Amino acid sequence: MELSLIQKIAVFALPVIFAITLHEAAHGYVARFFGDMTAAAAGRITANPLKHIDPVGTILVPLVILLTSKLLGGGAILFGWAKPVPVNFANLRQPKKDMLWVAAAGPGINFVMAVFWALVIQLGHALGSGFATAPLMLMGAAGVFINVILMALNLIPLPPLDGGRIAVSLLPYQAAAKYARIEPYGLFILLGLMFTGILGIIMWPLISLFIGLVALVTGLDAAQLIGLIQVVLS
Repeated sequence: MELSLIQKIAVFALPVIFAITLHEAAHGYVARFFGDMTAAAAGRITANPLKHIDPVGTILVPLVILLTSKLLGGGAILFGWAKPVPVNFANLRQPKKDMLWVAAAGPGINFVMAVFWALVIQLGHALGSGFATAPLMLMGAAGVFINVILMALNLIPLPPLDGGRIAVSLLPYQAAAKYARIEPYGLFILLGLMFTGILGIIMWPLISLFIGLVALVTGLDAAQLIGLIQVVLS
């Protein structure tokens, strides 16, 4: 079974939008919990995608990746981004310590959403051979895939990615200060890793690990889940 471009867009649209936007909202929610009201004051602690959508990062980039992967035969890592939620780490009660939880909230909510979409696949199974079965299972597979990709990408310990902020939080003060200086160059380093193929070498083992973990938590057969993901990527 091979999906057309329109079918791919249909199964990926909702998972991509909510994976990216709820990731950002989670940062703002946890920042508020630890004392920073910046995101709350900006109205960014919400599940409303319109508050978070970046026309380029949330729509154009994933669409271009889907289109090029379709034309070139698949295999691309689908990703995107939303408008970053403003967080003033200085406002946190314990900035260095609390930064870890604010940063981890994004990948954490992506794992929760991956589990949710895996349960959507289970719902498709429960419906048997009804007309909604295939769309639900394929959208569920797309949801699992995009969320584990965002988890894997954001956990790379490279500022300004969430993994980089987690690393800064965990390192001793002097080492953390030096490591944080990488942040202005982080995007360029990430692009370099992507264009050289190193990013894929780093991410695919993590993606496989997270897919297996989601399958374990939800009782899905890992091989079947991977098979469904291959269908939505084909």
